[in-house]
Amino acid sequence: MFKVNGTEQSLEGIDPSTPLLWVLRDTLGLVGTKYGCGIAQCGACTVHLNGQPIRACVTPISAIEGQAITTIEGLATDKLNAVQQAWIDYDVAQCGYCQAGQIMTAVALLKDKPAPTDADIDQAMSGNICRCGTYVRIRQAIHAAAKGGVA
Repeated sequence: MFKVNGTEQSLEGIDPSTPLLWVLRDTLGLVGTKYGCGIAQCGACTVHLNGQPIRACVTPISAIEGQAITTIEGLATDKLNAVQQAWIDYDVAQCGYCQAGQIMTAVALLKDKPAPTDADIDQAMSGNICRCGTYVRIRQAIHAAAKGGVA
């Protein structure tokens, strides 16, 4: 058993070596988490394990027994998370493919550093690749979310 977005899920019948990414997408239908590289280098598959960002493409489900996973679908409850809103306000996404992973990493950064510097943002986000190159808008959106400067 493990929790995904607050809901208990069973691991019964799933090969323990199956990457979390495929359990989320194929078994649970949570397709917001994307497959990018499959080797934990691009960040498209970033989710939170007990509040910390991890790469779902290389995390076997055997490693998450009894723990809590949050996906992009689990960030918003009755309204968007501040980072999600900043992404909209600052028109961050172009193709959008990497954005769930970018957002999950940014949320974890702001949890640890509520007022990050540019260097903090660059360091935290360095493992997330945006093929469209929206890094400047990503940084602006993170600063805005940190300051509460979102609509």
